Amino acid sequence: MTSPQTAPGTFTQAQLGTLILIGWSGEHPHNGHDVAFLLAYSLGDGSDGPAVGEAAMRIALDRCGLPAGAAPVRADETPGLPVKLLVQAGQAVLTLPHFKAQYPVPPEWLAAATEQGEVHAMFATRPWPQGAPGLPVGEEELRLFAGDPEVIGSSAHCVLPVRSLG
Repeated sequence: MTSPQTAPGTFTQAQLGTLILIGWSGEHPHNGHDVAFLLAYSLGDGSDGPAVGEAAMRIALDRCGLPAGAAPVRADETPGLPVKLLVQAGQAVLTLPHFKAQYPVPPEWLAAATEQGEVHAMFATRPWPQGAPGLPVGEEELRLFAGDPEVIGSSAHCVLPVRSLG
């Protein structure tokens, strides 16, 4: 039996599977201010299964300058970083070379993002099939996934300035 393979350091969009964006706001543990957070993750439904999808996500993030497991990248201090966030008309639009998603943000998220002028983004390499669209994601489920030390440690992190049109 053979399994689909790609050359080392390459991936296909189909291997990433369905990519999802979800946001929340809350008190930052280090400064006590409300912070806006975004979490991007795969459902693990890629063409070659969740393990290949996880590896593909690592490659995709690394190519963007967002190494998984490293310290947060500050987009405002990293010229040429192909990661952009636009906040406009109650929507957050996150764009990377392999991913573009729009998320309708709640008022408290928008207030935190505007007040701080930045958003903390986490790009999980570990799939989260329980976070599928149409399924309710409660605060506790989100906390269990996004707060899991293994998920945090295997993710890429980026602090993005809030940009808007006009």
